[in-house]
Order: sequence, then structure tokens, then C-alpha cells
Amino acid sequence: MLAKPNAVASPDEARRFLEANPAVEFVEMIFTPLSGVPRGKRLRRHEVMPIYETGRFLPGSILVSDITGQDCTDTGLVWEDGDADRIAKPAPGTLVLAPWLGGHAAQVITSLYELDGTPSDLDPRHVLSRVMDRFAADGLVPVVACELEFYLTDPVRLADGGVQLALPLKGGERPRLHGVYGLRELEDFSAFLNSLWADADIQGIPLESAISEYAPGQFELTLKHRDDALRAADEAAMYKRLVKGVAARNGCEATFMAKPFGDRAGSGLHLHVSVNDAKGNNIFASDDPSGSPRLHHAVGGLKETLADSMAIFAPNANSYRRFKTNSYAPVACAWGINNRTVALRVPAGAAKTRHIEHRVAGADANLYLALAALLAGVHHGLTGKIDPGPPTVGDGYAAAAKAHEHLPANWFAGVDRFEQSRLMRDYLGGRFVDMFTCVKRTEQDRFNEVISPLDYDWYLKNA
Repeated sequence: MLAKPNAVASPDEARRFLEANPAVEFVEMIFTPLSGVPRGKRLRRHEVMPIYETGRFLPGSILVSDITGQDCTDTGLVWEDGDADRIAKPAPGTLVLAPWLGGHAAQVITSLYELDGTPSDLDPRHVLSRVMDRFAADGLVPVVACELEFYLTDPVRLADGGVQLALPLKGGERPRLHGVYGLRELEDFSAFLNSLWADADIQGIPLESAISEYAPGQFELTLKHRDDALRAADEAAMYKRLVKGVAARNGCEATFMAKPFGDRAGSGLHLHVSVNDAKGNNIFASDDPSGSPRLHHAVGGLKETLADSMAIFAPNANSYRRFKTNSYAPVACAWGINNRTVALRVPAGAAKTRHIEHRVAGADANLYLALAALLAGVHHGLTGKIDPGPPTVGDGYAAAAKAHEHLPANWFAGVDRFEQSRLMRDYLGGRFVDMFTCVKRTEQDRFNEVISPLDYDWYLKNA
């Protein structure tokens, strides 16, 4: 039985886990703030039960830490707030072994609550839960899945600060050719993949097939669809951490950076979504390859909210380097049927499996917030019965150029659009939008303070 949104794990769950795993010596409690970077504490075995009985204090400033872990003081949640504590409580079903850390380690995902027990409106898990509540009120259940692309790189940076692809674990040269869907490319890293599948099974992560992606050294594995979006987000977050841990154990670095190489494909987070009614029937199902009228409405809502939510789907400066013509990353608010050149794709398949693939988010996006923004768009479309217009046929990049339809082109435009969005404030919360915007603007200021080598190459003598 899947846990209900906002549920807190019972002490019995921890008791059973500790009894079944006497070798566990410590547990890492994980909290995911706005930046999407997991943070938390490493606890000793005797400290685990108290988390389940009373919770564990974490400073409120962790909610609004930037991607590097620095405070964002303009949020008012640091000095003005006295950096007051909140309470972290464990999420059901997330206390699992962490095999890459050895047989004595485990982990648990937590959510943050105010001292009076109110869910924090800035916790990404609670933000997602609130959007899910909109569907529940209408007797609907979203069904989602996450696909994450990543590169395996050498853990040692180059002299100029750059990165290079990891050496094959079986020996030989670094990958150079595209090798899309190549089997040899998978075989070269079979030790990594086999460990990944084995550890995913131990953690209960529903990890399925692997492919060698379009660029050399790039991979994608699929996760099963879930009719609990919060659980799907938890599993994707666990998977992302698992990939990094298993890669390190195999002498590699796994990066989910959106665009680690300028001349190679970026890494995306493809989100798949359908919606069930109260009887478990897919309301998008149709013999028509384009889906049912309600699928069309969902697409219409996603089109209307896409530009407003780009700050969620592309949260960092590097994120926007993915969006290039003929790159398999979309550049316009277009939809299509069995078409990978558009933002919103209705894949081929049996009528009962009809769903939408949202192809905009980068692999660097906060998984909880990406799903929250996705579902906000779907719900907006269903309730407003929004017409998406005709699907794009053929080359979506050419159609976008002809129609002059483009998404926010950079980090600053994306954050500005997000801050001004009435719909994002409605679905994600006004205070959340203000705090997320504040964190991103703090990151922008800090990012721009750094003078890069390129600045000197272009301007030192030429300016």
C-alpha cells in the first residue's frame, strides 16, 4: 500500500528495519531544499528511533540554501528569523540500506515541518503534495515516471578546470563516438550498470532498462510509472543519489549537470504523465494516437504554464545551454504525436497506455518541484478544458523558427517570468514563489561575481 501524501512514517517501520538489519551502524537523514541538492545529517544507530518518535531539528535556513550550500540572507530566513529550527520527520518507505556506502549504512528521506506540526510551505515535498491534493479533490490520480540522463566522467578535473569522459571500466580508450543505443557502450560499463541494478533492487527502486544515449559517455535508465507522484519523486531522488554513489565506487563521477560539454547533447529529465479516474481508468486512453480530449486539455494547460515554470525546469545558468535547435531539447511550447522535436510528446503505444512525455526539464532540476510544475500544468488544462491547438507535424525546430515561438532564453528571463506568474503562485504558493525567486537571484549575483577565463580571452586585450 502506497503512503498518502504528507504522511509521516511510524516508529514501527524503523523498529522493523533495525531488527532486520543489525549491521547498520549509521543512517543518513536526507532533506531536499529548493536547490535540489540533498542535505542532512549522518546519525548513529541509537539516534534513529527518536527521529521516528519526535523528529529531528534542522535549521530553517536549510530550506533556502543555494546550490553551493550558502545562506540566502535576503529571504529573511537566516538572521531575521534567528535561523530558527524546524522539525524533520521521516517519509514512509524511504528507510533503506545504502549499499554503496558499505553494509553498515542506510538512509531515510525527511520532510520539514514547523514546530506546531504544520508542513513547511517551502519544502519541495509539501509543494508537490499540495498540487496532488488538487487532483484528489477532483477524484483524479496522476500517474508519473521520471527519466534521467547523465554522463560518466573522470573524477579528476583537467588543468583548465574542465572535465573529460570516464575511461571504460573494462579498459581501453575514452568514448569518442556517439554510439546511440550502442551495446558495446553498455558492455564497457557493465560493472557499473550491474551494481546499479543490484543496489536499486536492495533499495526498492523500480529501475528498468538502460540505453547508451545520443552522446558518448551518456546513459539513461528508466523508472516505472507510479500512481503516487510523491513516491515517484522520492524514488527518482534516491536513484539520482544511488547513481552518483555507485559511480564513485567504480572510479567514475556521475554528473546530472544539464550541459557538461558544449559540443555534445545535454542531459534531460523527461517526465511522463497520465491521469487515472477514481476507478483506476486512464482518462487519456484512446484509440486515437493523439489521445483523448482530456489529454488534449492537459497538453493545453502544459503549453500555457510552460514558460511560467521554466525557472523550475531549468533552474541554473548552465541549464539554458541545452536549448538549441536540432539538439533533442525543445525550444518552443509545441506538442506533437510520436515526435521528439517538440516539448510535449504523445508517444506511440497501446490505447490504454496513452500519456504525455514532457521533454523540457534538465537533469539538474529539483525532482519534486519539476513534478509539481508538471502537474500544475496538467490540472490547469483539465479544469479549464484548454485547447492546445493543432499538433506540430514534422520538424518542430523549423516550425518554432517560422512561428517565432520560443521559451525564456536564459536564466534571468526564466526567473523573472516565474516570479510574475499568477498560475505558479496559485498552484505552488505565493510565499514559495517569492522565496524560490530570492534564492535564484542570490545565485545569479554570486555566479556573475566570478570572472571566468573566457572573460579574459575575449575582453582583456580587445576591450
